[in-house]
Amino acid sequence: MPKFDITSNQNPQVKYVVRLREDKRARWKDRRILVEGREELDLALISGVKLVTLYTAPEIISNGMKISTGAEAILTVSRDVFNKMSYRENPDGWLAVFEMPERHLTELVLAKKPLILIVEGIEKPGNLGAIIRTAEAAGVDCILVTDPRVDLWNPNVIRASRGAVFTLPVIMIENSHCLEWIKMRDFSLIATSPKAAQLYTHADYRNSTVFVVGTEDVGLTKFWFEKADLIVQIPMVGKVNSLNVSVASALLIYEAKRQRSLSD
Repeated sequence: MPKFDITSNQNPQVKYVVRLREDKRARWKDRRILVEGREELDLALISGVKLVTLYTAPEIISNGMKISTGAEAILTVSRDVFNKMSYRENPDGWLAVFEMPERHLTELVLAKKPLILIVEGIEKPGNLGAIIRTAEAAGVDCILVTDPRVDLWNPNVIRASRGAVFTLPVIMIENSHCLEWIKMRDFSLIATSPKAAQLYTHADYRNSTVFVVGTEDVGLTKFWFEKADLIVQIPMVGKVNSLNVSVASALLIYEAKRQRSLSD
């Protein structure tokens, strides 16, 4: 039987990992986050996020044990211990504690005609993660998450984003500060509403564009509707009166990318 550094679920490090997984306050107090999955770990490392402790489960790992890290500790754990720490249905044997990344508007490097997404009041980790993953794939410059009801560093956000949360600038910010930053620049602010007269495919997104979307239950607040330069409609012909926010975001982003590709 192989020897492991940790074999007991009562080990203090195991309890700490579980606390980081479950408790937002613990994450922000210690400024530590939990990342599971080899692909996500690799993207975090490539992006320069500092790795604190790496946990591996040799009984589970099937994609090679070698990884280049600057971790303070690399520990092997038994299958039972890893399953206790894991938050995935089919874990791959890789899990780590990282320092919480610092993200600031002043550090953003934008394209000449940036494409930016504002997501207001989002509450579901899976939706936020899916939005981040789509935006990163499409080459969006950044995502501004305003007045969120979900923690950006919730492990399920990281999982749903497939690690894109590390490679795409995603910043949590208050509505008022976000608007002030947008208005200081020559950006076109586009909101969505099922009651808008103009279809989203009929608007021009070839110049600097900021899309702002809200949750499917309440939509955008009055704050953004009053400040938007244009409000567009994503048509729906069925009985359902709202789209999932990640789907709506994808439609807007890829319409902008389509228009820009035609004008290049």
